[in-house]
Amino acid sequence: MTEVELVVDAKATLGEGPSWDHENQLLYWVDIVESQIFIYDPDAKMNRKIPLEQMPGAVVQRKSGGAIAALDKGFHTINLETDELKQIHDPEPHLPGNRFNDGKCDPAGRFWAGTIDENRDGNAALYCLDIDMKVTKKIDNVSNSNGLAWSLDSEYFYYIDTPTQKVVRYEYEPSTGDIQNPQDVILVPEEEGKPDGMTIDTEGMLWIAHWGGSKVSRWNPMTGDQIQEIAVPARNVTSCTFGGKDLNELFITTARKGMDKDELETYPNAGGLFKVTFDEVKGIPSPKFGG
Repeated sequence: MTEVELVVDAKATLGEGPSWDHENQLLYWVDIVESQIFIYDPDAKMNRKIPLEQMPGAVVQRKSGGAIAALDKGFHTINLETDELKQIHDPEPHLPGNRFNDGKCDPAGRFWAGTIDENRDGNAALYCLDIDMKVTKKIDNVSNSNGLAWSLDSEYFYYIDTPTQKVVRYEYEPSTGDIQNPQDVILVPEEEGKPDGMTIDTEGMLWIAHWGGSKVSRWNPMTGDQIQEIAVPARNVTSCTFGGKDLNELFITTARKGMDKDELETYPNAGGLFKVTFDEVKGIPSPKFGG
């Protein structure tokens, strides 16, 4: 059995969005509901907390220094020394019931992040912040924008709109960021929870977090088959990414949101940051924002 290690007992209300800074060996992640960004240093076993006045959906490192975050009021730059925020663009000021959710950078250094429609009426969308700071809407009529990944050869983009229970594959053009020809490639059975965040390993297999399913699972997107699953001691598993010096450590975020008293007694470390160390499986470094 694969051992799942609790590395930060954060008790996050809604832990999400892990992103690995391979150069500095740091893990960035967020607690959306509590409006906090975390920077976890595995060597020092320190989890720095950056409090915000907006809810962060995702945060990524920037090549030129600092970070970029998708917050309540759109895309922002963050000065990590002063914690100062500067707004870049808010694509949804007309939708006050929406907020940004999951996001990450593509191989070309663009930041893709999507919104969630709290009423699940399909009024959310997936956006892309290009390195010239222009924002483009990529996918419309979304309910809960979640997992994103790009194939190792940069030919495909994989995407999860959670209520659909599906992973959709798009043809992806790395030079422009254009996507087209969506095709359903994975269907997650409803009894296994809802598909949430996602990452990819060096064999091109997708790792999916299961909200309400207490696990992460590994899938072959070419066949649609599930090939592995790992139980996580939290009901709501939100996302995962590979990190560590050898990129063989899968960091897993979880949440306490939506759990009753009995469930919290069953999963006392819910909301924690967990880690699985593999002998064979490895991931790739999280791309940084190129602007």
